[in-house]
Amino acid sequence: MRKVYLLSFFLPFYLTLLSVSIGFGQTWEVFDQNFNLEKKISPGNIYLLGNSLRINVWENDLSFLDPEYRPFITVDSASLYQYLEPWIIIKNSGKYGAFHEYGEQVLPPIYDEISTFYTHLLARKGQEYFIYDRGSRTTSPIGTFAGARLAKNGQVIAQLADGAYTLPLSPTPDYRFQFLADPGPDAIVSQESTGFGLINREGEYILDPIIDKIDHLEGTYYFAKNEKEYLLIDALSTDADIRYNSFHRISIEEGVMVEYIHGKLRRIMKNDGILLDILGMDSVRKINDHYNVHFRNATTGLLNSQGKWEVRPTAAASLLFPGNEGLFAAKMGEQFGYVDAAGNTIIDSEYDQVEPFSEGLAAVKLGSKWGYINSNNELNIPMVYDWAGSFTHGVAIVRENQGTYLIDSNGEKLLPVSSDRISRMRDGYYLLEKEGLLGIANPNGQLISLPQFEEIRREGTDRILIRKGANYGIMRENGDYVLPLYYSRILFDEENDKILAKSMQIEIESTEIMEGKKSRKKKNKGA
Repeated sequence: MRKVYLLSFFLPFYLTLLSVSIGFGQTWEVFDQNFNLEKKISPGNIYLLGNSLRINVWENDLSFLDPEYRPFITVDSASLYQYLEPWIIIKNSGKYGAFHEYGEQVLPPIYDEISTFYTHLLARKGQEYFIYDRGSRTTSPIGTFAGARLAKNGQVIAQLADGAYTLPLSPTPDYRFQFLADPGPDAIVSQESTGFGLINREGEYILDPIIDKIDHLEGTYYFAKNEKEYLLIDALSTDADIRYNSFHRISIEEGVMVEYIHGKLRRIMKNDGILLDILGMDSVRKINDHYNVHFRNATTGLLNSQGKWEVRPTAAASLLFPGNEGLFAAKMGEQFGYVDAAGNTIIDSEYDQVEPFSEGLAAVKLGSKWGYINSNNELNIPMVYDWAGSFTHGVAIVRENQGTYLIDSNGEKLLPVSSDRISRMRDGYYLLEKEGLLGIANPNGQLISLPQFEEIRREGTDRILIRKGANYGIMRENGDYVLPLYYSRILFDEENDKILAKSMQIEIESTEIMEGKKSRKKKNKGA
């Protein structure tokens, strides 16, 4: 337990304590990876940005820190506004400036707004705009505009007072466009009186503005129409690669791109060409990254995103779902069962709702309750749950009687009490929530902590950050505390293999002691 000594000297019994003013100061304690205290460093608000950037904001000053947490550059009267690698945006008296993450000031704090791209910065002062180039380390004015912004490819899209658009960083900065947009990462879509086109990151046309219509699909892919020709385009940073063109109608219907030949559905398309070319299709329905392909002969198949059949077209099902372990959920009539990859019925349609198989078991619903069956349609875990999830490493989340639990593959509950909600995190651990408080269980469903914290987060092996109220601590996976709930902030400097914890110190600001003819003042800090 930490001891705090308010006074470091003894007073004779006849002295009278007239006034004590107690203040609080904060300092950072630096621990190694084994939580051994190495040293204490100056107060302030330390921020760990990126892999190796350390900044301290204290008494209206901003300092860059070295690996020993010593300041090597200090900016007076500045606060940290934003960090977007490799740029640090600071704020000073309502104005913005910028530093490179290595500590070099590149823009003084005189601008009303600063936007960042990896290789340059766009700064605004009133309606005048400036560009800072990282390569040449120069700042240049680019014009006065009604508005300007950085496009995703690094160009600047500017709008003039009359509504026209320009590209001030392009080879033709005064050229006027009707409209400019950047839905994708590498190309800008332009509109001129002659049509739509695509412009690369150098500000040059890679597809002339003669296209009737351009729609962004995803990533660098676009779907275009020019008179009666349909195009699938990969708009790269240097040119526009036309990956597919056709004079047959291509359309996007309910999120699926399809091609018709002589008025009949013939092809399912992907971003750069044909996914499936087959006769007899009637309609297509997308489920996540799979396709239910319905045929005119009343069969349905399940196609994956690579154009391969996961379930061959079958008359047994009207709707198919992605599956596991060789079994696929299928709607047959008004209920659900399972089919195999050949489309054969393996489990009859006798359930009102079903989930994919996982670790040999599948959650199924009959009436209002859920339970678990195996691949032989044998009931392994009774239908007693209000909801049931899939098994992962032998553990599943279920809800029963307004409580949420973790169970094993035998249906045994793994936690001593219920939670209001349980979520499986990306690292496989389980977040437990009850009455607004948080706890945690490991991937095997073993309890680490009941819900008692306002914040809880794993920060590596055997290291869990916790918070109660305003106090932070660190807990091991056996529930033991390695740092008590005492600190106002805790940071993990992975690059430096250190843990920083901001502690509260109690100090005597002023102590006045009267002995009839003299007073004594002393200031003591807590241990």
